[in-house]
Amino acid sequence: METTSRKPTEEKLKPKLFSVMKNYSASQFIKDLVAGVIVAIIALPLSIALALASGVGPEQGLYTAIVAGFIVSFLGGSRVQIAGPTAAFATIVAGIVATEHMDGLIISTIMAGIILIVMGLCKFGALLKYIPNTITSGFTFGIAVTILIGQIKDFLGLTFKNSPIETVDKVKEICLCMNTLNWQALVVGLISLAILILWPKKLEKIPASLIAVIVCSLIVKFSGMHVNTIETLYTISSDPPHLTIPEVSFTRIKALLPNAFTIAVLAAVESLLSCVVADGMIGSKHRSNMELVAQGAANIGSALFGGIPATGAIARTAANVKNGGRTPVAGMVHSIVVFLILVMLMNYAKYIPMPTIAAILFIVAYNMCGWRNIRNTIKTAPKSDIAVLFVTLILTVVFDLVVAIGIGLVLAALLFMKRMADVTEAHAWVDIDDEDTDPDNILLKKIPDNTRVYEINGPMFFAAADKYKYMLDDKNIDVLCIRMRNVPAVDATGVEALARIVKRCEKHNVKVVFSHVNEQPMKAMEKAGLVAQVGAENFCSHIDTALLRAEEIEKSLKAAK
Repeated sequence: METTSRKPTEEKLKPKLFSVMKNYSASQFIKDLVAGVIVAIIALPLSIALALASGVGPEQGLYTAIVAGFIVSFLGGSRVQIAGPTAAFATIVAGIVATEHMDGLIISTIMAGIILIVMGLCKFGALLKYIPNTITSGFTFGIAVTILIGQIKDFLGLTFKNSPIETVDKVKEICLCMNTLNWQALVVGLISLAILILWPKKLEKIPASLIAVIVCSLIVKFSGMHVNTIETLYTISSDPPHLTIPEVSFTRIKALLPNAFTIAVLAAVESLLSCVVADGMIGSKHRSNMELVAQGAANIGSALFGGIPATGAIARTAANVKNGGRTPVAGMVHSIVVFLILVMLMNYAKYIPMPTIAAILFIVAYNMCGWRNIRNTIKTAPKSDIAVLFVTLILTVVFDLVVAIGIGLVLAALLFMKRMADVTEAHAWVDIDDEDTDPDNILLKKIPDNTRVYEINGPMFFAAADKYKYMLDDKNIDVLCIRMRNVPAVDATGVEALARIVKRCEKHNVKVVFSHVNEQPMKAMEKAGLVAQVGAENFCSHIDTALLRAEEIEKSLKAAK
């Protein structure tokens, strides 16, 4: 019977919304409507808090939830993804706004959106899984630390003499200004924390952050406590999102490109991670490349309408699933409800105390830090992986995410190459009649006289190039047989090493026979001209064939003598 191999189905660049609407029902719409309203209530205080942590106005967090949330649901590759402002961006955005101002943030976010769209169209969705978990855990924990440190000022009601941007400078300023501690602000902050921690244990359906905002706003309003509110520090606007076009120049684009790249990579990683979590909750499979395109369009839209960078929000996505949302309609409802709240109720946001905002962000930082992953990594991972994790974490806190991810990836790549080099080896086969041979080794075969067989195990790449240099130490042979069944890949340096072996063999009149060369190494060797140099007849599909070929060469050499 003839059999055919089936190739994996190529992922479609088609929004999930267009797929799920074929069988959409009224009962599912009711579920999506309820889920969307609940997620909007959750998103309201979070969006305001994250906007303030990002150094922008409270309404800009809502703009992001409205515009980016709707676009990601409409175009995205996940059934249940909820997008909006997230804690991962807070410190990055705050740094860009402080140094490049709002127009710099808009340009950076638009460029990041373009990068994300290109990544999706080029089908880079699957490549992001190659970012090691140690790096992801490291910078996530680092971001959580920076958010926590950034909110200590408002939680304690401190009055800063300076306006530090870097996390280390903030720590120093906190220590210098502890004498300005406001006990009333601390009390409000502690009440907020107590509500945020204890409320979900009793009534999980009603968001604890909303209860904390309402209760503490009423306490500050009617008790006359001297505590900073949003109104004290920011101007409140209930205007709907409006189109904003920044002035763009080549010099500006060049200067902001690193920021754009950081936003794009973080948005891609966070959104696809959220999709994977959601897939596990609903038993579905997202379209990663379509999700990247949607995230790109969402960030462009958010920036043009006054918002900040956005990505998939894991907590809000999980809340959507838990409350019955199963299609992108729930995410679109969430955006519409946030828009209605902005227009009709935004003026009441001015009463929200800053210590309550800080307390909400403390909980966000705790939930995102992934300390359990850090603990498990320390317990189970090799020391080199632990080093990468802590280097990434420390660099995220002390410097920024660009430096942290860049150096973390370089370290991880170097360690990976070292491991691959450590497991790559070339060992000689010997004749079964050799007195030093273990007679129980059933893998040994009869090797022709004056033939030496080497087997290479592992990828042949530059870090392992020195493993093969001794392969022709014995020059008193006629044939060198190189078995490569366990070589999945070679790079340019690996091909070069093989070429040097062949050249030395030619110099000493030794013929080379290759056995079981896999597809990628064969293509690389053909491209380098090595196949033509050795002769196609000396490339055998199996070791038995290669040994027969060695016998033929031996006989022809004896006949020639």
